[in-house]
Amino acid sequence: MFCFPLSGGGTPLQLAAVRVPIPVVILLVLAVTGGIWWGNTRKMDFMTPPTAAALEELQVRVESSLPQADQPADAISVPLAVVEPAPEPPPPPVPEIELGDLSSPLALRNYADRAPRGAAHLIELAAAFEKKGEFQRALLSWERVLDLTKADAPQAETALAAITRLRPTLPDWNASPEAAISITLHAGTGKKLAKSLIPILEGVARDLERASSGVLKIKATVTAGKTSKVGKGAVPVAMWLAGPDKKSISTEVMSFTVESPDTLRQEILKTVFQLIRSQLGRATTYTPPANLAAGEDPLAALSFRITRLCWSEFGTALNAPAKKSP
Repeated sequence: MFCFPLSGGGTPLQLAAVRVPIPVVILLVLAVTGGIWWGNTRKMDFMTPPTAAALEELQVRVESSLPQADQPADAISVPLAVVEPAPEPPPPPVPEIELGDLSSPLALRNYADRAPRGAAHLIELAAAFEKKGEFQRALLSWERVLDLTKADAPQAETALAAITRLRPTLPDWNASPEAAISITLHAGTGKKLAKSLIPILEGVARDLERASSGVLKIKATVTAGKTSKVGKGAVPVAMWLAGPDKKSISTEVMSFTVESPDTLRQEILKTVFQLIRSQLGRATTYTPPANLAAGEDPLAALSFRITRLCWSEFGTALNAPAKKSP
């Protein structure tokens, strides 16, 4: 119902009531409501699904309105940003190992002064020399691992493999027979074996010279004694090494028995290795080589497990004047 002011005839204003029909009111309400809704939603798309980015944004807004476990329970808290840990700084570069004066003359004792730094240092030094193509210096460094350090088994195996690889590619340390150290390889046996033992022992002497890289000059001597009565077919052989004359220092004497000439050379090589190993451990400060493994080639052990420096020290010691008995 609407009221309208009325005037006329000088009488006071009066309000006239006009009644609006209910259907018209309903139509007006619907028209106003629909107009407002259309005006605000006409640019909205209700048919296209929301994008992933929109969903993620909505999720963030919802999560931010939820109370956080470590924050006050308010609806306007903003989620804390995830702080990634700072990356670890790169390790400082490892300084290159000092190689020393590469123009200095080579000597068998090269890099012995570095032995107190341990096997790992000498292995690193040897690898650095190989990288620079200094193979003779590398070989000397590898040898110091074996003869002057207390290398563990893996370190010793690494050094031995490198020596076995490098030695055959390099010339003999001493190419002058006049500069070689003279020693004598002695063997004593019964008359029955003495004659056939001589060429085998001389061949072993040549093998030992090559194993020493020309450092030693070895003479073979066989002494024949009385025929043995050990056992049928078994012949004893005694062996030792000494300086070049009768007054020279000698190693201990080791013996073995042989039943077949086919095994004689191998038994001699095994015994020589044991003699040298024992002498190095008993009379020098060098690390003696480990004992022969089962089935190991004794000539390879003589060539690669006894270093050229140890061959030199061994021969020099046997040439020293023998101590006089009191």
